[in-house]
Amino acid sequence: MNDRAKLVMGLREQIVERLRDDLLSGRLSEGERLVEQDLVDRFGVSRTPVREAIAQLSHEGLLEALPHRSVRVAPTPPDTIRELILPIRATLESFALSAIFDTLTEEDFCHWDEILARLEAACRRGDWAETVNCDIAFHRSIIRRTGQKDLEAIWSAIVIRVRSHFWKSHREYQDLLDLYREHKRIVDVFRQGDKQAAIDVLVGSMA
Repeated sequence: MNDRAKLVMGLREQIVERLRDDLLSGRLSEGERLVEQDLVDRFGVSRTPVREAIAQLSHEGLLEALPHRSVRVAPTPPDTIRELILPIRATLESFALSAIFDTLTEEDFCHWDEILARLEAACRRGDWAETVNCDIAFHRSIIRRTGQKDLEAIWSAIVIRVRSHFWKSHREYQDLLDLYREHKRIVDVFRQGDKQAAIDVLVGSMA
């Protein structure tokens, strides 16, 4: 693979990451139309990485193709599907935490502390989209820490299909800071070094 091909791939991955965050956080709403040229202008890139990013997100089920090189945000699955796959998400995350728990370092906790700081700030200013971003980033970090690309791909596919669960659950908090306190407690339990207690508090947060 030549240097130009690597650069294009890097751009595609960056665009995918940005758009996926917008889609999962609800910044882009269900049914919203995206035009290829608008994305080219937004990211300041050529059409190639934008088209590749759209193709990848369409394959993941986040986007649906429309005529004239545009797409729309795909609808969320029905509640029956969500109820089926939420336990699968819990299984994946508990597996990942169990696999990495004995090798956690201060660097991991510093990373989680950074996410917690962002989450607290978002809760204080009532930024719903950013709270979802931080929530997903925290759980993704546990999966990503395993270094298993297949595991992350499966987890991403699950989270994509339960994204509305994040939006709805966050709006159920009377005090949005409780969301921050819940995640801080999870990290505090992780620090205590009891693997089973850590898995229990993580899974309990997904109920």
